Amino acid sequence: MEKRDYYEVLGLTKSATKDEIKKAYRKLSKQYHPDLNKEPGADEKFKEIAEAYEVLSDDQKKARYDQFGHEDPNAGFGGGFGGGGFGGFEDIFSSFFGGGGRRQDPNAPRKGDDLQYRMNIQFEEAIFGKETEIEIPKDETCETCHGSGAKPGTQPETCSTCKGAGQINQAVDTPFGRMMNRRTCSTCHGTGKIIKEKCTTCRGEGKVQKRKKIKVTIPAGVDDGQQIRVSGQGEPGINGGHAGDLYIMFRVQGHKDFERDGDDIYFELKLTFPQAALGDEIEVPTVHGKVKLRIPAGTQSGAQFRLKDKGVKNVHGYGMGNQYVTVKVMTPEKLTERQKQLLREFAEISGDIPEEQGSSLFDKIKKKFQGE
Repeated sequence: MEKRDYYEVLGLTKSATKDEIKKAYRKLSKQYHPDLNKEPGADEKFKEIAEAYEVLSDDQKKARYDQFGHEDPNAGFGGGFGGGGFGGFEDIFSSFFGGGGRRQDPNAPRKGDDLQYRMNIQFEEAIFGKETEIEIPKDETCETCHGSGAKPGTQPETCSTCKGAGQINQAVDTPFGRMMNRRTCSTCHGTGKIIKEKCTTCRGEGKVQKRKKIKVTIPAGVDDGQQIRVSGQGEPGINGGHAGDLYIMFRVQGHKDFERDGDDIYFELKLTFPQAALGDEIEVPTVHGKVKLRIPAGTQSGAQFRLKDKGVKNVHGYGMGNQYVTVKVMTPEKLTERQKQLLREFAEISGDIPEEQGSSLFDKIKKKFQGE
C-alpha cells in the first residue's frame, strides 16, 4: 500500500511552520490515541500520524523528505522513509543482466532487525521520568549451537547448488535477446549453507524466542509519541553480526486537572464572584506541588497567570516550561433571597440597571464579571 504524503497526514501544506506541525500533531494524536479512540483503525491512524511527525519535526529528515518524498536515495532506491524497494541501481541492473552489480555475501555478518515497543505511562511519569523494567518477546541466539543452527559437533555445509553464493544465474530469453537473471537459490533459500543435522533446540534456526526483561529509563520530560532507542536490544545479528536496537514509543495518559502543551502545563482555576471582584490569595496545584497565587481585585474571567518554571523539564535539557493558570469566574446557580437582595442593591448602587429591571440583573452581572 502506497504511503500517504506526510503533510497530508497532518492536514498541512509544505509551507507549515514547526509550530504548526507541532500543533497539528498534538491535535490529531489526541483524536486518534488508541486509549481514547476505540474506533476500528484508530491505532493504525495514530501510528501514521506519529511517523509523519517524527520526520517533519526533524529539520534534516524534513529537508530530505521535502526534496525526495518517500523516495529518499539515502535509504535505497524506492526505499525512503520506511519504504521497501530495491537496494540501488546496481541491484536492478544485476537482476536483469546478471553481472557488473553488487553481490551481497549471504555468509557476511549482518545486523539484526530493530524492534519497536509501545509503552503506556502515567502523566507524572512522563514529566519526572522513571526507572522501570519491561518484558518483551524477542529472539535470542541459541545457546546450544551458538547461532549456527547445526547440531553441536557438526557445522553447516556450503550449498552445492550455488557454491555458497546464495544466488544462481539463469539464462532468460527476452525481446532483447538472451540475458542472465539472478535468482535466490531454491536449495539453501539464499543462505549459502545447508544444515544436514539441525540443532534440536532451535530446529536449525540459530535462534529461539524468549521473554526478556529489559531495564528502561523513561527520560524526564518525554512527550506523547516520542521514542527512545535502547541499543543492542533488538533481534540478534546474523552470521555474528551486531544485534538490532529496541525503539520504545511512549503513550502518555491524560490528566484530570492538567493539560500539557510541549513543556508548558495549563490549569483552569475556578473563582467565585467575590474572589474575582475583591481579590484573594489561594493555593494552586501544580505538578510540583501547591503554590500560592495572588488574585488581584477585579480579575476577569479568561485572565491568565504564569507560574514560572512550574511546567515540564525539557527532555533535551533546554530548561523548564511554565504553568499557565486560566481564570474562570463561576456564576452561582442557586441564590437565597438574601443573596439576591444584596446583588440587586449592588447593581443599583453601580448604576448597571434600573431597579424595575431586576429580572435581568443576573445576566448583566454575569457579563460584567466575564468582561463581556
